Amino acid sequence: MVCPYCFTRFEPEDVVFRAMHSREDDENYALGEDDALNKYRERFGLDTVDDMEAILNPADIPEEYHHYTDNVLTGLTDRYGVLTRRRLCPSCHNELPVTAGKVPSNIISIIGASQVGKSVYMTSLIHTLQHTTAGHFDAACMPLNAEISRKFRTLYEEPLFERGDLLASTQKEKMQEPFIFQFVFKDESKPPLTLVFFDVAGEGMVDQDYLGLHGQHIKNSAGILFMVDPLQIRSIREKIRINFGDRPGEWVSQYDEPRDVVLTMFGDFIAYQEKSKTDIPTAVVLAKSDMLHSLKDEDGDYIKSNSNVFNNYVHRKTLNLDEFHNIDGEIRRFIEKVDRPFKDTMDVYFANTGYFAVSALGSNPVNQKVEGVVSPIRVDEPFIWLLHKLNYIEGSDGP
Repeated sequence: MVCPYCFTRFEPEDVVFRAMHSREDDENYALGEDDALNKYRERFGLDTVDDMEAILNPADIPEEYHHYTDNVLTGLTDRYGVLTRRRLCPSCHNELPVTAGKVPSNIISIIGASQVGKSVYMTSLIHTLQHTTAGHFDAACMPLNAEISRKFRTLYEEPLFERGDLLASTQKEKMQEPFIFQFVFKDESKPPLTLVFFDVAGEGMVDQDYLGLHGQHIKNSAGILFMVDPLQIRSIREKIRINFGDRPGEWVSQYDEPRDVVLTMFGDFIAYQEKSKTDIPTAVVLAKSDMLHSLKDEDGDYIKSNSNVFNNYVHRKTLNLDEFHNIDGEIRRFIEKVDRPFKDTMDVYFANTGYFAVSALGSNPVNQKVEGVVSPIRVDEPFIWLLHKLNYIEGSDGP
């Protein structure tokens, strides 16, 4: 099992439980501080919780009072005859999803350097998954709990999709609590997929100490969404800048190059993998694809003028492999032309990659505002490819 909050890996029998009641006459069941939970909450700038029910360790309760579902320990009856099914991570003491231990703990991580728009992409992706993609795959995409639902809606979804306001950059000194959603299929023979979107501040992706402390989620991911901004790529940044008129305040001169992120990841964990290569399926997501309009030409030196990159596509039931291979091939060739060192580094360290181009907004914002309606282009395609790679859906040729 992998905790979707702190990303610690542990065995199902190592879970602990939260008591369902408290007693003043028994110090083992009295309300008190939970140091592990408060340490986790402090990491994300959340308020501490003073009075929590006691932690129950299964090892302290006779086996006959253990309750199992599908051979997984899911409940305890305490010494007072009260049943609890509130399973907690043994490390951070957050409550685990009901499905934890029964199905694979599949974590999807969004990574990339600073200013590539990870928060905006995450918002656009989750919005699209909930409103359209899930329906096309006979599934539902739901937040894990009401708190996550409220926070995502008020801090991310409403500002972007209702007011057209861009989101502030994630600060390195302020970790963002993971957004946890479940992709649940209506076909009960398919296990639900737990999605953990963990947006690390971009500056941390080229800081070895930061990545070592907070990069645990990457190591335990089932899939990676690796975001690349066209403006990170030195060879085309000037061409795009000129096309957009070089408006004051819209361009940042210092970008971390994509290869720097890969090299930092290599030092942190890839170097310790078999053959110094990771098998984690990794979608290389070229963000802000609407900016590539300025590079398109008839000869296709960069992006062909009739490229499918600029047109949204809806995958239904399966991953359209023809559509995927067309986009994958075009973006691979594009990256190879404009940033060969990055492409070569990816080939050396990642065994399982797909290349994509997305626009989280559908247009280039002006003065931190989206003009008109937010119209995402292909934002769910990398995620659908990961679903295919994790054997949740099949691939098919043609529509």
